[in-house]
Amino acid sequence: MARVPMGEVQPSEPSPEASEIPGELAERIRRRGGRATIYDIAELAGVSPSTVSRALSKPGRISAKTEARIRDAASRLSFRINPMARALPTGRSQTLALLVADITNPVVFGIVRGAEHEAARAGYTLVVAESQESGETEAETTSRLMPSVDGIILASTRLSDDAIRLTAARTPVVLINRAVSEVDSVLPDVEKGVAELLNHLHALGHRSIVYLAGPQISWVSGRRWESLLDSSEALGMAIVEIGPTTPTIDGGRGALRRVLASKSTAAVAFNDLIAIGLMQAAARQGVEIPGELSVAGFDNVFGSELMCPSVTTVGSELEQAGRRAVRVLLARLGGDDVEDASELLDTELIVRESTGPPRDV
Repeated sequence: MARVPMGEVQPSEPSPEASEIPGELAERIRRRGGRATIYDIAELAGVSPSTVSRALSKPGRISAKTEARIRDAASRLSFRINPMARALPTGRSQTLALLVADITNPVVFGIVRGAEHEAARAGYTLVVAESQESGETEAETTSRLMPSVDGIILASTRLSDDAIRLTAARTPVVLINRAVSEVDSVLPDVEKGVAELLNHLHALGHRSIVYLAGPQISWVSGRRWESLLDSSEALGMAIVEIGPTTPTIDGGRGALRRVLASKSTAAVAFNDLIAIGLMQAAARQGVEIPGELSVAGFDNVFGSELMCPSVTTVGSELEQAGRRAVRVLLARLGGDDVEDASELLDTELIVRESTGPPRDV
């Protein structure tokens, strides 16, 4: 008789039908600590354990009548399929991983929500982990995750291009906010949002801008700087870069002295958290915003609208980024056509109170 994995199912809440289980079988399960095996389901359904395995792990491979009888027996035993045990014969865990740089950053919320909704819709479980802005930690976490998941989404990864390609050679990978050749990615339309922001600041009368860059290895920070350079040159505006800056509120607070030393009338921060920290430090030193210094950020995270003054920002389709990343990953797993990678996610300028005309205009 063919051997099949033990423990392919695991207990859920007891069902009303539990009383219908034959006494001898119920007693054996009780002595085992309440954990039945597919052999118990096979006995109750009157079929072989291998037939139970096929019915539970690969529906449609046996007759509908037999499959229904097996599922009824599993229901009477109050058991559900264990996806980790299912991975033994199929090689699939029905689990995806989403690895983020900083789980406390509000920009992650939308990505996680979109990815979770799309994964659940496809019958997958999503596991979320963070790298704490460390490439070394990210590499270690990725290695630990790979044996247990079918694919990995790296959001704002801090890994090098070579490390990403090496990971992608071992397991399906999709990147969010990072472009690496030969690896699938979901990217925002950086140029559109930056151009709208610079046109807004120019129309207000600003002619000198300072950019608070994000982490040195951040792809999106580099893209924003290049786009800011292009737009500022086209508009005849002076621009200077400061950084790298830790992409947190504390990072923004610590940057105020350098921003004021630049003599710029407007500061563009890598993200809203840096912008918020910069504004907090400015308020403590009596620097009026936007009268003495206009401030803008990126991502439109929760809290940016609640600041006083509220933060002008370039919003991104964060939830859509999570959804698309899962769809691309599942397409790779299924050998299907992948969405057009050249289609960028929209970005949009959201004007609020933190930007205004410089005082001398």
